[in-house]
Order: sequence, then C-alpha cells, then structure tokens
Amino acid sequence: MATRPISPQDHERIADAIRAAEARTDGEIYCVVAHSSEGYFFPAAFMAALGMLIASLAVAYGLEAWWLTIRLPHFVIAQLLALGSVLALLWALPGLRIHLVARPLRYQAAHTNAIKQFLARNVHRTTARTGVLVFVSIAERYAEVVADAGIDAKVGQQLWDGVVRDLTAHAGDDRLADGFVKAIEQVGAVLAEHFPVTSGDANELDDHLVEI
Repeated sequence: MATRPISPQDHERIADAIRAAEARTDGEIYCVVAHSSEGYFFPAAFMAALGMLIASLAVAYGLEAWWLTIRLPHFVIAQLLALGSVLALLWALPGLRIHLVARPLRYQAAHTNAIKQFLARNVHRTTARTGVLVFVSIAERYAEVVADAGIDAKVGQQLWDGVVRDLTAHAGDDRLADGFVKAIEQVGAVLAEHFPVTSGDANELDDHLVEI
C-alpha cells in the first residue's frame, strides 16, 4: 500500500478531479484517506500475551523433557519480565502492532472507520441522498466506496468493487493520488449517468481530500 506522502500538488489534482466530476452530476463525492483506522494496542497485546503463554508452556515441557528444573517463582518472574518488555515495545513502536492483528480484524476496523467518516463528514445528508465517500486506510491496505441510499437503489455493489480494485492496485504501486483521481472519475461517470446535473445544483460538500 502507499507509503509516499500525498503532496500539495496531489491534493490539488484530487480537488480538481472532484470539481470536474461534480460538474456533470447532482451527486457529491467526498474523499478521505486514513493513515490508520485503529491504534491496535490492546488486540496486539492480547496476541502477544497469548503467544508468550504458548511459548512458555513449550519451554516448560522442554525443560522437563531434559530433566531440568526451575523454581516456579523464577519462571513466573521471567514470564512477567518478558511480557512487560513486549508491551513496552508495542507502546513505543506503534507500527509493530498491526502485524500482530488478524486481517479480518484490521478490515473490520477500517470498515467501521469508513462508516464513521461517511456519517461524520455529512455525506449522508445531501438533499437527494446522492453522496459518495471514497475511503482508503493505508495501514490496513483497505479501500471502500460508501454510497448513500439514493445511489444504492440504482447502482450494484459489483460496480463499486471494481472501483475499489483499481484504487487498491494504484495504492499498491505507491500511486495513491492517481488512484483517487481515477476512482473519482469512475464514480463521477456513474453519478452523471443516474443523476445528471440540473439547474440550481448546489455544491453541498467540500471538494478536497481529507487526511486523518
């Protein structure tokens, strides 16, 4: 997934793409990119503790098999010190946490954040219910298109899945800005087909990419 920062020039390109797409439709397009959708400290700590418990059991059985003994208090202290060291490492290096979290949990966190942004940015409050959120969460390698009720009634999920595939492919090549521009053009074409621009159309949402 993308690692290169989105430059001011990229922000302007994306804003221009949104304005061009919305010039053909009454719909509204809003773009959000999250660097991460969750802190993951507690899920990562749980997985680390579980892994250390399994490892300590393996060590205990190994010591017994080799006829070696260690006093129980010393064994427990060693476990606690090891766990404390791992938790301190997870606290100091947030980038490590996500690698200890299962992919479905990462995707669920990113999806939850997408819905949160859809509501928090008022994409669901356009007059004709024709707002579309294009969302990317970089750490989770996740993208989603969230469309309001007025669009969902006319556009199938399969179409949005195609937009997401293109967007994630661009992000995987470290061309996230290009991916957003293409996604905006694709979403704009769909909106223009089903909700062509009419006289008196008002711009109800900001035309820029939000980074969180």
